[in-house]
Amino acid sequence: SLTEKKISSAADCIHAMVEGSELKKVRPNSRVYQRYFLLDTGLQALCWEPSKKESDKARISLDSVKEVRTGRNTETFRCSGVYEQISEDCAFSIIYGELYDSLDLVAHSAEVANIWVTGLRYLVQYGQQALDMLAHSQDSLRVGWLEHMFSCAEEAERLEEEDQGLRLLSAVRLIQGVNPGVSSTKLEQRFRELQRARERSTGGVSRADFIQVFHDFCTRPEIYFLLVQFSSNKEYLDTKDLCRFLEAEQGMAHVTEDTALKLIQAHEPSAQGRQQAFLSLDGFSSYLTSPECHLFDRDHKLVCQDMSQPLSHYFISASHNTYLIEDQYRGPSDLSGYIRALRMGCRCVEVDVWDGDGDEPLVCAGHTLSPPLVFHCVLEAIGRFAFVSSDYPLILCLENHCSLRQQKVMVGHLLRILGDKLYRDEPKEGDMYLPSPQALKHRILLKGKKLGLGVAEEGEVTSPQKTPPRKFRLLKELSDLVTLCSSVHFVDFQTSSRTQKPWEMCSLHEALALRLAGENPGDFVNHNKHYLTRVYPSPMRVDSSNMNPLDLWKCGCQLVAMNFQTAGLMMDLVAAWFRQNGNCGYVLRPEIMRQEVSYFSADTRDSVPGVSPQLLHIKVISGQNLPKPKGSGAKGDVVDPYVYVEVHGIPADCTERRTRTVTHNGDNPIFDESFDFQINLPELAMVRFVVLDDHFIGDEFIGQYTIPLECLLPGYRHVPLQSLTGEELPHACLFVHVALTNRRGGGKPHKRGLSVRKARKGREYTALRDLGLRPVDEAFKMAAPLLREATDLRENMQNSIGLFRELCGVSAVASLMQCVLALSSTVSGPDGAPLLLFDLRDQYPTLEALGPLPDILRRLVTTYELMVQACRAVMEQCDGLHQRILHIQTSAMEFHEGLQSMATREGLKGRKVNRALESFSWNITILKGQADLLKHAKAEVQENMKQIHDAARTGNLCKQSPGTRRVQVQSRASPDQRRAQDQIRAQDQTRASPDHRRGHHGARGTST
Repeated sequence: SLTEKKISSAADCIHAMVEGSELKKVRPNSRVYQRYFLLDTGLQALCWEPSKKESDKARISLDSVKEVRTGRNTETFRCSGVYEQISEDCAFSIIYGELYDSLDLVAHSAEVANIWVTGLRYLVQYGQQALDMLAHSQDSLRVGWLEHMFSCAEEAERLEEEDQGLRLLSAVRLIQGVNPGVSSTKLEQRFRELQRARERSTGGVSRADFIQVFHDFCTRPEIYFLLVQFSSNKEYLDTKDLCRFLEAEQGMAHVTEDTALKLIQAHEPSAQGRQQAFLSLDGFSSYLTSPECHLFDRDHKLVCQDMSQPLSHYFISASHNTYLIEDQYRGPSDLSGYIRALRMGCRCVEVDVWDGDGDEPLVCAGHTLSPPLVFHCVLEAIGRFAFVSSDYPLILCLENHCSLRQQKVMVGHLLRILGDKLYRDEPKEGDMYLPSPQALKHRILLKGKKLGLGVAEEGEVTSPQKTPPRKFRLLKELSDLVTLCSSVHFVDFQTSSRTQKPWEMCSLHEALALRLAGENPGDFVNHNKHYLTRVYPSPMRVDSSNMNPLDLWKCGCQLVAMNFQTAGLMMDLVAAWFRQNGNCGYVLRPEIMRQEVSYFSADTRDSVPGVSPQLLHIKVISGQNLPKPKGSGAKGDVVDPYVYVEVHGIPADCTERRTRTVTHNGDNPIFDESFDFQINLPELAMVRFVVLDDHFIGDEFIGQYTIPLECLLPGYRHVPLQSLTGEELPHACLFVHVALTNRRGGGKPHKRGLSVRKARKGREYTALRDLGLRPVDEAFKMAAPLLREATDLRENMQNSIGLFRELCGVSAVASLMQCVLALSSTVSGPDGAPLLLFDLRDQYPTLEALGPLPDILRRLVTTYELMVQACRAVMEQCDGLHQRILHIQTSAMEFHEGLQSMATREGLKGRKVNRALESFSWNITILKGQADLLKHAKAEVQENMKQIHDAARTGNLCKQSPGTRRVQVQSRASPDQRRAQDQIRAQDQTRASPDHRRGHHGARGTST
């Protein structure tokens, strides 16, 4: 079968197509027929059988083919009743004839679809000369490079004349130098097989055998298919191809020919390729596996967020019982626990201090069998490693169980060992917020109980973490060292809002925190805007297991204390989360969690008000060098891998999808499966790739990689896999394609509503809430028509872009650059000259016909004109609307301070008051969110127009002569224009239905 063959050239594809394969043919009536497709031996036509049609009708001449399109991106596919059952990666279409008819096909695997697409594109471009061209050019760059490498190694060994070739171990090392992940045992075995087949049991490895084995082990078909897709069906990429790939797929800005030349010089292994500025398959593989194509955005390896906001506006990496390195009851205590946590960027460590012998305080978990540590040794380790990984403040949670005598010793050690690092400035009484991490760099903050004013030397305090609360004596000298993190007992949110100071913080046990998150999610978020909250694990977690930090981060809890010694999903999430800001231990919380007046419920199961959802498309293409699971012996060396793609975030975003299992292949399993995820709060979302070994006894862990959504780079990327304990697995990775809306390299999805009211035509509009306070409600009512107008502006633009995408034959997450580049191969007339060109002299490029057009291209021009009209409307009306919405928001905020007293005067009581306050926050959030979305829409129009300009030049679709006459395709009131407008309105109505949302957002992806 096709998939059993190693495909590494267009010639392989063409030979496979001549043999033929079974494909499913999808008809406009949603019927699906199984047919056997093949190329005729003259390479002039595509035929299929059996069919009721006459033989001349069951064939398509390759001369008539306009385009070979990947994915489910034709009207037949989109309108098909079996759309959901068809894999995006197995579908492709042949657009042919003067009427741009489509033959829509589905292969049984993505690899077979790639073979047909690659072979057909090559034949359409080069015709019958294709095989002759390939015979002369096939692998010439690779063969020349390998022969040179072999000769140099052979000469270095100076073998005797009768023993030509390379020693076996030298040949193995040479190949491993290029592909370090390949097994030396498998290489040796393959060399010996070739020697036996050629009846040469002794002697060195011959040149031909070396090239053959290199080809077998170092050719990745999935990268070959990608190369020919962007190389205009050549066997290499030139600088123009490479620029197009970097801009359109990798989302790279400011790409020039010099950028491409530098990349070729860095990655192309053959001297001939470097000289001619060509990037061969091996050079392209080298680039795609280099750090430049890592999934993680390198900008996030340094501190990249605003560090000047109050401390309460950040998530802070926190550790629980840091001194323990195993379980909570019998496990050993060790200084390495502190050192490891601090090296990992932890910014909050815990020190439980008890009376020790000889007036020397000890650090240990009370009433357990864990051996203690000496307090001053712990402080010395903390002082030495506090700022090794991060310059930002370290919080020292001091759990004090000592007598006054030993508290005196503690004070001495703290002052002597930590010295000037210890922050001792008292907060000012009128301060509304804590200082910023920037202002507290290289300082250690002591968290603990504090005595009230007027106490002379000692006093009685209550331990807030004990149930029931425990009273103990506290030394004033120790109390005075606690300044910005004074521990107080939590009663309820109303009490905290009345009495708590910004420098006072509560520690909540896990069960209480989760109960508050479930019962009062909005109040919890508002509480954490001003005050620090630390959550520690349940005492029932004797095994040192961890809670899910996202359950508490979504409520704004800054300090979720984790057992750093326990590997697994929860620590994977923590390690990944804090990696997004230079691993400094601080991550700025989402804006909606920081604004003084905003509405956010942590338990939301739908879109977040004022936040634009994003569509994340991930295609898992392949894996490389996947090791056998650690400790697994049941299946020998056999690995049957599959991949889970998980999204972690607010409840509305949490989901997972899995690929099929690839049997008996850990070296280079091909998955080729695409998944789409709607992300409602991108700032709090993470993506996790988990690779497992499929086994009937129980699936075993191979590796994982977790990454915040904010750090994802678009395009074709390699994902380095990590072990259960977080170490990188040597040479083991996944190869994926990522497209994310609102980013360069990806388009934008159709939005889902917030709290919405349906308009007559099905469009969704955000709803403002009534407070029951007439003056305030009147102020907000003035915003309703403006919000409708803003929504119409954005939706008209989005829908017109969506329809233009569909007519260009690209996926729902494609950028306009990708749309225009797709057009460059389809708008040629019979003589090869383009039928359409862009006039780029204006800010808004016009699409002009150079002669009579077929119906589908007339529709495309009409839809493009509608899209430009919608974009122009955004640019012309956006600023005025934005100002008017912000003016209403400012006017409404004047009621904020007196809202409570106004509600009392109006006779509102109890829950009605709370509901009015909540509705006020909701409305302010909606107004600010819609204003922000308008600003983003304007920026998006500017970016889209730039992409059209750049792509028109790259695809040779721009007018060269200013005198080219524009042919008026249709008048303003033409049937085509009306039909396009009708289609946009129909899209509005369809997208308003829940069924369509599920299908549209869950199925369509980027084609490759």
